[in-house]
Amino acid sequence: MLKTRIITAAVLLAVLLPILFLLPAFYLGAFFLIAFTAAAWEWSRMIAPQAKWAAVLYALFCLVVILFLLGMQAAAWQFSLLMIAVLFWFFIAPFILAKGMDLSFQRFKPFYSIVGLIILPATWFALVFLRELGLVFLLTSIALVWVADIGAYFIGKAFGKHKLAIQISPGKSVEGAVGGLLLCYLYAFLCVAYLPLGDSLFGAWAIRFGWVPMFLMVTVLAAFSIFGDLFESQLKRLAGVKDSSFLLPGHGGVLDRVDALLPTMPIAALLAGLI
Repeated sequence: MLKTRIITAAVLLAVLLPILFLLPAFYLGAFFLIAFTAAAWEWSRMIAPQAKWAAVLYALFCLVVILFLLGMQAAAWQFSLLMIAVLFWFFIAPFILAKGMDLSFQRFKPFYSIVGLIILPATWFALVFLRELGLVFLLTSIALVWVADIGAYFIGKAFGKHKLAIQISPGKSVEGAVGGLLLCYLYAFLCVAYLPLGDSLFGAWAIRFGWVPMFLMVTVLAAFSIFGDLFESQLKRLAGVKDSSFLLPGHGGVLDRVDALLPTMPIAALLAGLI
């Protein structure tokens, strides 16, 4: 299993690193486009596992949504999509998560189908927008999610006693979530201290609004990175699957790797727009 994980990670890095550092931004957008089309396919397969062709059509429709909004070249439409996604994460997702496993999955399937066509394209547009602000800007924004996850894992493993969402993700603890948040504070501080202020969302917010608003922003992003993880975990449990797919051997599916980005990147993109 470990060998498979390492091989998959090595192949992904061999593809992604040249795209990140050697090629124009267009190619990174294309890479993300492929990834989120695959994620849409996984999303549909979890909702309707027997309808294999429906998953292909769903993925193609998600791709069409992205390409249509991109072709329109209307920033207002793209902003509206981001705003709808963020409103969903703030005002609807918490109530769904609060239900735990007390949901009728059959009844909610149409809802999940619509949600996927909003949050997946919105995340793609958010990532592309952040890349337009700079490669370091994009990477430091994404890295916050990794820092929150790493901190939550190790602190939770060492000190976790109180379960965060036992029905949805028994391995997550309140202590882990707090530890991840504290590590995010440290990470954001280091970004402000050692990177040019305009090169990261944290530096830009610190100089524009001050330290307190910047740390409040970090709190929101770290919290919603957990929301994204829990939301996908809840969907997988309702669907009765362990991983979203086996597209990434040893790592599960694409959704399993980007779930925490689904809420955080649209929020980060909107926050970056306030600078």
